[in-house]
Amino acid sequence: MLCKPIFFFFTMGYFFIIAHSVSAQDQRVADSLVTIYNENTVRGQEKLELLRNLSFNERSDLEKAIRYADELITLSKELNNDEYLYRGYYQKGDKNIAIGNLEDAIEALFQSAEIAKKIKKKDKEGSSYVAIADIYGISDNHKNAMLYYHKAIAVLRKSDNNITLASAILNAGDALLIKKEYDSALVYFKESSAIFEKADYQIGKAYNLGNIGMVYANQGQNSLAEKNILEAVKILEELEDFYPISVYLLSMSDIYLEKGNRDAAIDYAERSLSLGIEYRLKEQISDANLKLSELHEKVGNPEASLKHYKDFVVYRDSLNNIKSVQSMADIRTNFEVSQKQVEVDLLNQQKRNQLIILGFTGVLLLTLFWYYRTISREKKRSESLLLNILPSEIAKELKINGKVEAVKCDTVTVLF
Repeated sequence: MLCKPIFFFFTMGYFFIIAHSVSAQDQRVADSLVTIYNENTVRGQEKLELLRNLSFNERSDLEKAIRYADELITLSKELNNDEYLYRGYYQKGDKNIAIGNLEDAIEALFQSAEIAKKIKKKDKEGSSYVAIADIYGISDNHKNAMLYYHKAIAVLRKSDNNITLASAILNAGDALLIKKEYDSALVYFKESSAIFEKADYQIGKAYNLGNIGMVYANQGQNSLAEKNILEAVKILEELEDFYPISVYLLSMSDIYLEKGNRDAAIDYAERSLSLGIEYRLKEQISDANLKLSELHEKVGNPEASLKHYKDFVVYRDSLNNIKSVQSMADIRTNFEVSQKQVEVDLLNQQKRNQLIILGFTGVLLLTLFWYYRTISREKKRSESLLLNILPSEIAKELKINGKVEAVKCDTVTVLF
């Protein structure tokens, strides 16, 4: 049995782009702000915050949340406000992930990462990288997923946002769990768990419990798996966070199927499907229908099995083209690698130029030294020659003045 991990940042990601005083989405907040939005009386910074709040808290209609995010992006550009521009792109990316529009999501998230880097916000930059890695993870592009998880973790370790760091580590563990690298996944889960425990962060604890439960499920330790997953579901129900519940319910369905309790397995899968339909979670609807198709086939109900399989195909095909996302990933990665190579080549050229300059300088210094030595040697020879043919006083005067004043002598002796 392979239980599918849940990507932590899909829900947690909402929390990291707003003030720390806000702890979770609340549809009631969005509903209460719609009246103010429709009145169209606020301007400037207040309008930006209103749109941010609406996009963040709108949960019942995710497409409406995306429209709020688009409006936030447009207004942020007009007001030249990079902080809210980041938030607009991040919300657009995050909401598109939730409804399965992965191409739109990844494009918006790369924009948010660039803006965060520009304004030097490490926690925001890291958040964008985690969400990008999540998309590559669900696109089955493990290489790029781990590349961006590690990139996110490295950036976030330089920030003071431990909750974001913990979510990045947990999601990296999820990616390893998908590849059945259970021991490595648990190492990541344990580190993230320690951070969540220290911060007493309930939703983080819930996700951690659920993911560890799925590790146990994959290892065949069903009792431990059930215990952890049910604890996670209990916390998430209190927090009204339904996306992960639908995934964990499918894991419970797998556990009870292995136990031979097909009725309980079908019940958990149907609960997962209901949540997916209620909150328009395409991927969960698709997965739950596939699971129910398999279960009804096992219990000898071919009509129900066929119906759920048809629904599975419909929702599977409604999700964005995964190959397109993978292609975008490879193009983006290749571009970044080429950019790095350009930087390396430039650095190497600079080093070569420095070596050329140093070499030229060395040759010049050696030449000057040789010239000085030669001049000094010739100077000494000239002085010696002068002393051989002239009296020392005359030679000295000639050296100093370049000429010699005539001297009158009453008597001279000339030798031949």
